Amino acid sequence: MTTNIPHHLLNKVVCMNALELLKQLPDNSVDAIVTDPPYGLEFMGKDWDKGVPGIHFWKEMIRVLKPGGFLLSFGGTRTYHRMACAIEDAGFEIRDCIMWLYGSGFPKSLNIGKQIDKMQGNERIKGELKFKGGTQLGVINDDNWKPKDVYETKGTSEWEGWGTALKPANEPIVVARKPLSEKNVALNVLKWGTGGINIDDCRIEAKDKIQCQTGHKGQPFLSREHKFTPREYQSEGRFPANIILDEEAGRLLDEQSGISKSSGGSGIKSQGALGDTKYGKYNKQLGENAGGLKDKGGASRFFYCAKASKSERNEGCDDLEEDNIRINAPRENEEVKNTLRKNNHPTVKPIKLMEYLIKLVTPKSGVVMDCFMGSGTTALACKQLGRNFIGCDISPEYCKIAEKRLAQEIL
Repeated sequence: MTTNIPHHLLNKVVCMNALELLKQLPDNSVDAIVTDPPYGLEFMGKDWDKGVPGIHFWKEMIRVLKPGGFLLSFGGTRTYHRMACAIEDAGFEIRDCIMWLYGSGFPKSLNIGKQIDKMQGNERIKGELKFKGGTQLGVINDDNWKPKDVYETKGTSEWEGWGTALKPANEPIVVARKPLSEKNVALNVLKWGTGGINIDDCRIEAKDKIQCQTGHKGQPFLSREHKFTPREYQSEGRFPANIILDEEAGRLLDEQSGISKSSGGSGIKSQGALGDTKYGKYNKQLGENAGGLKDKGGASRFFYCAKASKSERNEGCDDLEEDNIRINAPRENEEVKNTLRKNNHPTVKPIKLMEYLIKLVTPKSGVVMDCFMGSGTTALACKQLGRNFIGCDISPEYCKIAEKRLAQEIL
């Protein structure tokens, strides 16, 4: 499936403009596109984030993608609509929107009350901020507590408590498909190997074995006397959803939901029209056990949770110099805090997240393209999955980091 792709572009880190790379690729040569383009927010003053890719870019994308091939592209909540419209205007079918939810975002909000008090010369009430184990607990008059800093708590303006932004907690991912060239999906898959979503390989794993009266894929275990025989089996897992969590978001969700037990579903009940026929009686007997997993846990078990190790960002970059990178906006009255990282790309995605998205839309022998490779996470995920990739980035600095990460052993 890779014979018509120039050899010098396959499984290589290419430092060039995205459009220049696309022009070197033949029509209908790529199986899937999984990418994280600029959001047009001028993030951290970066030149590469001054605009969302326009329609001319997505037209080149659809040209090189095989009929039925999927495009998964991250977007920013403020500019996603511009990206999605450009993708649709280029000829793609918008099929869905995946929401990647994360718990590590920090609000970058202006305190309007404080700004007004400063303008009007209003006095703000001051107190001592005290900590225990790194957790803010407010002002506590206890000899065992030591004040950290003088902290401006409340102002006198009627606009105290008003701000300008919400806490960021999600990034949308457009799910788009190049139109089929054949009459239906099955014929398109047989000809091109593209057009479908890999449901079973992306199911959300159920940890517990389930006691159920149904067999593989919902078929009942029947004896010769047409009696149901309960058996224990390992569930195939839940159907993949259009929500993905990171570990922190999963933890917060479980903290709020608590532990619950899922009941059996009602999928078989829809066949109740069979009435008192032989199969109708079987369906009635299956009842609540037919559709659900009857497992226990927090609400996060219903969604894929993309886990990330703390060290994966810098893996393979040992001989690079550390660089300061600002990772969050400071809290009010705090100085900007930087951290030293050898991979200084500011928007690195978890490898497991990219692996999951690649598996979702790419056949095992397929080629994945990412024209905004950054520090190479998409390419690294392809390497670990055994998929081929085509990738480029306009920044020599980020391409060097990507090469270092790809040279490491598979994690």
